[in-house]
Order: sequence, then structure tokens, then C-alpha cells
Amino acid sequence: MTVEVFLRLLRQHILWFILIPCVTAGAAFYFTRNERKVYKSQATLYTGLVSRYSLLSDKQSGFVDRSASAIDNILTTLGSKETLLQIGVDLLTDHLRLREPDTLVLGAEGFDQLRQALPTSWQAQLITDGDSAHLHQTLDSLAHSPYDNPIKALLIKSETHYSIQQIGEKLKATARKNTNDVLTMEYEADDPAVAQRTLVYAIKALNQRYTNLKTSETNSVVGYYEEKLQKAKQTLAQAEANLKSFNTNHKVLDYDEEARNVATSREALINEYNQELMRKNAAKASLDALNKRTTQQSTLNAANSDLNDKQKKLTDAENKLANARAYGQPRAVISRLQEAVAKASDDLRASAQKYDAVTNASDALPAQEMAAERMSKSLEYEESVARLELYKKRISEYQDKTNEYTPLGSQLRQLQRDLTVAEKEYLDLLQQVEQSQTRRQDIAIGGTLEIMDAPDFPQAPQVSKRLQLVAIGAGAGIFIALLLTALRFWLDNRIHSPAQAESMIGMPVTAIFPVIKKPNVFSKATMAARNTFEQLFNTINVEIAQGVTKSHPPIITLFSIGSKQGKTWVANGLNQLYTEADQQVAYCYPRATGKEQREYHKGLTYFPYTIRPDFMNVTAIDYLVDYKDGFDASQFDRIIFELPPLLNNQIPVYLLKNSALSLLVVDASSAWGRAEKQLLSLYVRVTNQPIFTVLNKVESNYIDVPGVADIKLTQSGSERSIAQQRNVL
Repeated sequence: MTVEVFLRLLRQHILWFILIPCVTAGAAFYFTRNERKVYKSQATLYTGLVSRYSLLSDKQSGFVDRSASAIDNILTTLGSKETLLQIGVDLLTDHLRLREPDTLVLGAEGFDQLRQALPTSWQAQLITDGDSAHLHQTLDSLAHSPYDNPIKALLIKSETHYSIQQIGEKLKATARKNTNDVLTMEYEADDPAVAQRTLVYAIKALNQRYTNLKTSETNSVVGYYEEKLQKAKQTLAQAEANLKSFNTNHKVLDYDEEARNVATSREALINEYNQELMRKNAAKASLDALNKRTTQQSTLNAANSDLNDKQKKLTDAENKLANARAYGQPRAVISRLQEAVAKASDDLRASAQKYDAVTNASDALPAQEMAAERMSKSLEYEESVARLELYKKRISEYQDKTNEYTPLGSQLRQLQRDLTVAEKEYLDLLQQVEQSQTRRQDIAIGGTLEIMDAPDFPQAPQVSKRLQLVAIGAGAGIFIALLLTALRFWLDNRIHSPAQAESMIGMPVTAIFPVIKKPNVFSKATMAARNTFEQLFNTINVEIAQGVTKSHPPIITLFSIGSKQGKTWVANGLNQLYTEADQQVAYCYPRATGKEQREYHKGLTYFPYTIRPDFMNVTAIDYLVDYKDGFDASQFDRIIFELPPLLNNQIPVYLLKNSALSLLVVDASSAWGRAEKQLLSLYVRVTNQPIFTVLNKVESNYIDVPGVADIKLTQSGSERSIAQQRNVL
């Protein structure tokens, strides 16, 4: 939409833009005639959401500003239904305790309204209650009762000072600009005392509910972590009991240390065993060599047999003594075994002396030395055999110990791992419990909103908003007028401007005629109309002169889709110009009343014709004109042929083929829809001649008005051609 179109719409609907704002402004003025005085009480609260120092301030690694969400939580808590209900209960409790109006609590008008809102029986029951706490409890239980009662209706459904709807609408709280540490609250009422005390009770209810809500949050968190901590403690105790039971059942003080000791002792024992085995083999080899070199004699055998017996006894005694020492036998047993060893040694020594005596000969010296050496090796061999048996037994015991410790290691590691995991979980939960408890304590200490400026008692009412409401009503009226104008423009499918006509019709506009309200008065509209007729006249003549077919006389066809478009007016204007140019013109037009007759006027002959049922099959104009009128086309220079509206008449298919050109006359105020488009497309298919579009009754702001010097003023022409614009078909 262009600026010109917008201004034209404003001019067309100027009455709407005057009447509707006046109606809305007058309605606002009327409905605010009994406007009541409004008093506003204000208060300021310090929230401390940003700059307050708390128990957690030193523990936070970086400052996290959550003030935006926190202030939203405060405002949500303030606007909740339960908070508003508590405010109403507190205010009603305060007012029911009055015996008479008090300007600092409740004025006379509010006092009377409260007495009228409560039934007499309820007044007698509630107003006589002197205990404020008991009265408050009674009102609170009635407000939360599932059954209807006057108190519940007064707090929820009424329009009094105690209604949660009234309190919610008038109670406003906003964070001060550029900081969320300060919260500004205000309340408006028609009673200054009600405004102040409502704000007092609002701060009280907000502090209680907000603190309770924050504390309940932390209580649930603390309870959760304490429950998890108790389970973790039980798990830790069970893991410690399992490890203790393992150590007790397997007699393990320190598994790793004992395992290392067993392995070290076993390796050392195996080393000693190998060393002893080598000594035994060496002694056995020496003893075998000595036995081969010893001469066997009968006497010597007996002595030798006795010596062997004594030697065997000595070996048995030493074995017993070695076993007793290895197994840690009592001292008395060891002493007794030592005595047995000493006795066996003495017996062996005596037997050896006997053996020496028997073997004492001339070569006895070598034999004695050999016997001593043999005895020494024999003792060494027997001792090695006894020690090797002991080593084998101890090695077997260490092997059993190792076999026992091998599966115990994995069990012990699993138990220790369970203990470590349980201990870590317990310590983590213990830390979480401490943090949540600190958070709860922090909220308990600093969760209350502090009052910086207490609610004031308003001394004067607020400035009246009547003028502002009237201005808003006028603005709303202007908006409604604009909306109606826009809707009418969007829903209107009529042609208003030449550009819109070219877009909707699909053809360029050749001539544009303005709306002429006073045809006999010289004006810009009449000047523009005369100029447009001249331009259209030249266009038609140029097109006829350049036409391919030179049929004479040329037929100029005027048609329109609907009726009342201005064809006759355009035809009269062209006729006037042709007669002024000394041209003989035949004007053929359809009868409207049936009484029209042939007329002649200054070179212009009027031929009315009747629309026949076979109008579509007519091939020439002389078939349409009555025979008695004597139509002869050769006598005329131009034939202007006006068709009836195509919307409700047939199209003369064959007759249009003889036309030199066609003029489509469209009224700018007429609608152009689907039916018009289809009829125009059919007409274009029928004729091959040029079609010029004439747009009639266009607003003056679309018309180019020529200068006075450029127009040839002809009074007689203006009186005929322009005067008939409103009386056309």
C-alpha cells in the first residue's frame, strides 16, 4: 500500500476516525465518572542475593550469580495462591478484632462493607473472639475447608480487600534496576490503612513461606545424604568385619609380611638342604672307600659289630635330640636326651677302645687311624642323614603353607578392595552431609528478607487516571478505525487505482476519467475529463489509421463486463468530439425501455437496437437495427457500437470480427472477480482487434490535471458529455 492509497483511505473513512474515537473516549469518560481514590503504600526489602556474606562465601571458589532465578523464585512465592490467602487471613483477622472504625487500621467505609459481607450469625461468633491467635487459626481453617462458608467466599470469590484476586492484582514487587539485592514492593487500595497493613502482612507471609520453602529443600537434601551415609556406614562396618573374620580364621597378622617370610625361609631351607645333601654324599663316599680298604677278620667283626651297635644307638640318640630341639621340646626332655647322647658316646668310645685293642698289632697304627677316620666319616654321614630328613619335613611344611597362602591372597585383596571402596564412599557422603548441613544453616541464618524501608502510610491519594483512560480510549478508537479500514481494504475486491486495475485486469489502462460531481461547473475534474477524451480520441484515430483491415466505416465497439460502468457516457464524449470534427457518426446502443427511437442531432445519428435471442449469431449491425430506421453504413464516417453488459448477455461472436477496435469501460468502484476475468478472456478470444481499457470514476488523486492553457473550453460540449456520467448503463 502506497502513501497515496493510505491517505485516500483516510479521506474516505474520515468519519470513522472521528466518530469511533469519540465514542470510545466518551465511554471511558462515562465509566470513570465514579472513580474512587487510590492510595499507594511502598516498601523496600534487602534480599542479599548478590552481596550478602554467608557461611558458604569463603568455601566458594568463584562467585556464581544466581540472583535472576532467585528473584524469580521470590516473586513466584509472593504471587502464589497460598501466600495471597495468608495475607487475606491476616488482614481479615486484624479487621474482625475492631469494634469501631479506625483510620489506622480500617476506615468507616471498609468497616461497613465488612459487616455487610458477613452474616449476622458469623459476626456474633467471630467478632466476639478476643484471642487474636485463636481467631487467626479459625479463619485459616475455614479458608482451607472443603465446604463453602462465608469466610472462604470472602477470601476467594469476593471483590473485597481480602480477596486473593484483588490482592494478587494490586500487589506488585519488582527488583530495583541494575541490582537484585533490593526488592521494591507496593500495594494500592482505596483505604490508606488497608494499603499499608496489606503490605506489612505481605512481607510477613513472604518471609515465612520463602524461608520454609528454602529450608524444606535443604531438609530433603540433608535427609537424603544422611540416609545414604547410614547405609554407607553399615557397608563399611560389614567390610571391616569381613576382613577381621578373615584374619582371625586364618591367623594372619600381616599377610604380605608373613607371605614374604614364608618364601624367604623356604628358599633358605632349600639352600641348606642342598648343602647338607652334598656333605652326606661326600661322607658316604669316604666311608665306602675306608670300608673297602679294611681287612675283614673274625675278631675284628665282633668288635666292629659291637662298635656299629654303639654307633647306631648314638645316632638314634642324636636324632631324638635334634628333633627335640627343632620342635622346641621342653628343657627337661632335651636334658634327658643330651644325657642319653652322652652315655651313648661313652659306650661308643669304650667299644672303640676294645676295637683298638683287638686290632692292635705291629701295623696297628695305620689301622687305628683308619678306624678313627672311618668312625668320623660314619658319624658325619649319619648326622647328615638325620638332618636331611628334618630338612625334607620342614620343606614339606613350608610347601603346605605356600599352597594355603596362594588362594588366600586373592580373597584378602578383594576384602581390602571392598573396604577401600566402602571407606571412600563413606567419606564422600560424610562430606556431602556436612556441606548440606552447612547450606541449611546458611539458609536458616540468611534466608530472611530484611526490611530497608517499612511500608509507609499514604497521606494523599494517587493522581487520577481518568484523563489517561480517556486518552487510551481515544487511542483504542483510532486503532479500531484503522483496523476496520484495513479489513475493508483487504476484503474489498473492487478496483480503486489504475495500477490496481492493470494488475487485476491484465491490460494497460488507456484512459482514466475522474469522478465528476458537478458537470456544469468548471473544475479540475471537468478539465481532466476533457483532456482525457482528447487523448482517447487521438488514440482511437491513430489505431484506425494504422489498422491492417481498411473496412469502412470503422466500427468502434464499447463493452463492459457489468452494468452501470459508464459506456454511454464515454460514447457520448467520443460522439461529441467526432461531430465537432464534422464527422458523420452512427451511434448504435441497446434499448433500455423499448421506447427509444432513431434520432439525428448535428451529424450524430442514434440507432437503438433490441437485444435478440440469437444475438450471438448476428453478423452485421444492420441486422440489429430496425428495418424502418433505414440503416446504411456507407453514409457514416464512424460507427460507435455499444454492447450490452456481458455479465448477463450473449457475446456477438461474428459481429465482433468486423470491429476495428474495442473499448473496455470499467468503473473503478466496481468489483473485479473470477467471473469478470473469464468473460474478458472469452471476449479476447473472439476478437483479434486491439482492446483499450477505459477506467471510469477514479479518485482525483490518481488524475493528472492539465494546465488551463492546454484545454480547449467548449461550454456546449461540457454540458452534454460530462453531464450524463451519472445516467449511464
